[in-house]
Amino acid sequence: MDPVDRQIIDVLMEDGRAPYATVGDRVGLSASAVKRRMDRLVGDGVIAGFTAVVDPHHMGWTTEAYVEVHCQGTISPDELRAAFSRVPEVRAAATVSGQADALLHIVARDVRDLERALERVRIETANVDHTETAIVLSRLIDRPGATAV
Repeated sequence: MDPVDRQIIDVLMEDGRAPYATVGDRVGLSASAVKRRMDRLVGDGVIAGFTAVVDPHHMGWTTEAYVEVHCQGTISPDELRAAFSRVPEVRAAATVSGQADALLHIVARDVRDLERALERVRIETANVDHTETAIVLSRLIDRPGATAV
């Protein structure tokens, strides 16, 4: 991946629906050259896909939280992934360092819906000792797409 590919990705992260010609104008290439590069980036797995980013509030999902999951004993990441995948309110999940075994990002309609989702997390996940939940009050920064350093 060269600097032009990185520029293309930057443009797409700003506007994933930008036409090839618009991307080309921004990076100094023709539309057909941009298409070839984008096809290669998709083929190489650099661009994993294209999707609509939906504002949860417009869908009626007004409550979100970050949840630390603490398990007794050991549980594999594959087991955690399978369990968390069965709870549709879980938008993201990661294993983490520290005392928690995993960190979840949950989006729910309201606090009662969040409570039901937390119960499902506890039921679906083997060996859950306890969870710690922090409800989001306001989003300060929300950057869609991959984070880079």
